[in-house]
Amino acid sequence: MKDRVVLPLIGVISSAVLVVVALLVLRPSGQSTATIDVSALPALNAALNLTSALLLTVGFVFIRRGQVRAHLGCMASAFAVSTLFLVSYVVYHFHAGSRPFTGQGLVRPVYFTLLISHIVLAAVIVPLALTTLYRASRGEFGRHRAIARWTLPIWLYVSVTGVIVYWLAYLH
Repeated sequence: MKDRVVLPLIGVISSAVLVVVALLVLRPSGQSTATIDVSALPALNAALNLTSALLLTVGFVFIRRGQVRAHLGCMASAFAVSTLFLVSYVVYHFHAGSRPFTGQGLVRPVYFTLLISHIVLAAVIVPLALTTLYRASRGEFGRHRAIARWTLPIWLYVSVTGVIVYWLAYLH
């Protein structure tokens, strides 16, 4: 496919993901549809985020060592794991709604600072990751590298802060 088809498609997919997540997270908390037990999904989501961060890191190490096939495997796996995370996240918020943060004191501004930066960058990473993967799939490695320089650190930040936000919201 050509850029004039794929890049707008990436924009549409990214926008749709953003709208669905926003509608689920921002709906009033009394509108839960808890017909199934989703209580284990936040822990699963944190595990998926951690797995994604590890795969991204190992994939980066592989490409720095010139191990292209191993890099490709790690990055494709990171994308698959992140996609599973997104599905699990949507299922959880569809059934359980949002959970208010109850922490008090210094942890409160730390939590919300991390959460806000996590949310903003999570919205940014969807089109970045899709475009980065698209460039690699077309063999446009110069353009792939140029965008991957931005995609990798943002994706890593989103994955790691996802784990920290989970820890603060559910275990702290």
